[in-house]
Formats: sequence, structure tokens, C-alpha cells
Amino acid sequence: MAEKMTNRQLAALQTKRKLMEAAKKLVCEKGLTNTSIEEITNACGVSNGTFYTYFKRKEDILFALSREMYDEIYENAQAHGGTFQERLVFYMVTFSRYIEKSSLKLCQEWVRNTVDPDLVENEDDKSKLFRDIEAIKKLLEAGISRGELIKETPADILAHTLTDILYGEMLCWDMSGGAYSFEDRTDEFCRLFLPSVIKPYLIKK
Repeated sequence: MAEKMTNRQLAALQTKRKLMEAAKKLVCEKGLTNTSIEEITNACGVSNGTFYTYFKRKEDILFALSREMYDEIYENAQAHGGTFQERLVFYMVTFSRYIEKSSLKLCQEWVRNTVDPDLVENEDDKSKLFRDIEAIKKLLEAGISRGELIKETPADILAHTLTDILYGEMLCWDMSGGAYSFEDRTDEFCRLFLPSVIKPYLIKK
């Protein structure tokens, strides 16, 4: 059983959450470059020093928001009822919806600060792409273990391919300036093309 958090730990968690939410709001409005640490801390009513208790740089808040968001998407997808294909569609569409609702500006800033892994300081954030690939791979492996997919299903190859599609759609959406819905584009792929990708590996009931 997990130990109960102390009041001090709870207060620290709440402060970090406030900083993340304030940063998210400001970055969505102004972009990361035009948002200062002082603006973030002022929005929370804390000192600049408090910011550095939790983050080394502004960019680290983007990464923290990203990690939290996608861990939740994966867990919800694994718990989602229905068939394997429905769980996979849930994951891919929710992935796109979360990004779109978080705002185009926030997504563009995240891409700008992660496209070159050498500029990312935290090792956990350097592996963001591979964590997303691993999430889909685990969904596929769960489908195999549940007897929904054949044992020969190439989980690794399919996970890479489907992540390529999601990231490609995300980049095109960024470059279009949000001219269309990222979520709708992913939903369209899932309706028109995903069934043919998955069908060869489904176990017929």
C-alpha cells in the first residue's frame, strides 16, 4: 500500500501543478519564447526561486505536461472496453484530441523544443517518441495476450508505423496553422485505413 503523502508533499505537488497550469495558459496565448519565468510565477503568486525548485528551464514545463498527458491516454486506452481495434482507435483519436485541445501554439512549441534531441536536457524527454511507440506496442501485445490478435502479429513494426502516422499528421497540422482538425484527420484514418492494416492479424471469433 502506498504511503500517505504529508501536508508538505501535498503542498509541493499543488505548487508544481499551479506552475504547470499557469505555463500552459501563458504559452497557449503567447508562445514559449514570449513567456517569461516571472510571468509564470506571478500568475501563481510565488517567487522565481520557487520555479527552480521544480524546473530548470521553461522548456521543462512543456515536457512535464507532455509526459503526464500521454501516460493518462495510454492508461485509459488499456482500460477502454470493446474490441482490440476499438481500444487502438480510442488511443489514436484521443492522442490527437488532447494535442488539438491543448492548442496549436503549445504543440508547435513542443515540436520546436524536441525536434533536436541534443537540445533536450532530461533523458526522459529525449525518449518521448520511443515512449509513444512503446505505448502502441503494449496495446498490440495486450491484444495478443487476450487472444484478439495472432501471435505472429508484428507488434514492433506496427507500433512504429502507426506512431509515424500520428506524428506525421501532427506535423502537417502544425505546418497548416491548424487549418483543419487534427482529431478529425486521425478519426478519418482510423475509419478508412486502419481496419485494413489490422485485419490480417485479427483472430476470427
